[in-house]
Amino acid sequence: MRIDNTDLLDQGLESDVSRDRVALGEEIRKLRKARCKTLSEIALATGRSISFISQLERGRAEVPISDLKRIALTLGVPIDWFFMTNEQPAAEVGRVVRANARRRLGSVAGGLTEESLSPSIGGEFEMFRSTIRPGATFTAKRTRGTEEEGFIISGQLNLWIDEQLFELHEGDSFRIVNEPYRWENPGEIDTVVIWVIAPPAF
Repeated sequence: MRIDNTDLLDQGLESDVSRDRVALGEEIRKLRKARCKTLSEIALATGRSISFISQLERGRAEVPISDLKRIALTLGVPIDWFFMTNEQPAAEVGRVVRANARRRLGSVAGGLTEESLSPSIGGEFEMFRSTIRPGATFTAKRTRGTEEEGFIISGQLNLWIDEQLFELHEGDSFRIVNEPYRWENPGEIDTVVIWVIAPPAF
């Protein structure tokens, strides 16, 4: 019996595409849940049916790049968020984050950039490396039902927890337990903070 190498190659490509589709669907589902978004909200944002989004999350539907852009916008991440794991060795996926492969959120223009240090979404907590530009401010508009802890790697941070001001510097750490808070970088250099949130408020 003659084996057609072309058929084997096609089968291998189909298998790779199928695995990628399933991985993408899982990533969308985990991020949607971490963001507390419903299937109907994603369907509304993309103009698709709830059934289609459900199929997409189960790896049973192809997603056009235009839809993926809308999903990324709705979930508050750049579109390349969904492709970061493709170049990782299989053994590292969900276990290791390399320094040059961190997923980024936010923008320099907005004064805050965050890099996810967690190898995957959906755990009991999320960990970020936050870089806060001089003069940048943030106010948590409402309590989030979370416990948050941070460690100041460099720079300084003014942190108000329930209106109590704490002036934090390199080496200081803090905890916020389901309380309203706000912060600002009063210094002249970037402030870098390792931030841990449980449960994820992504």
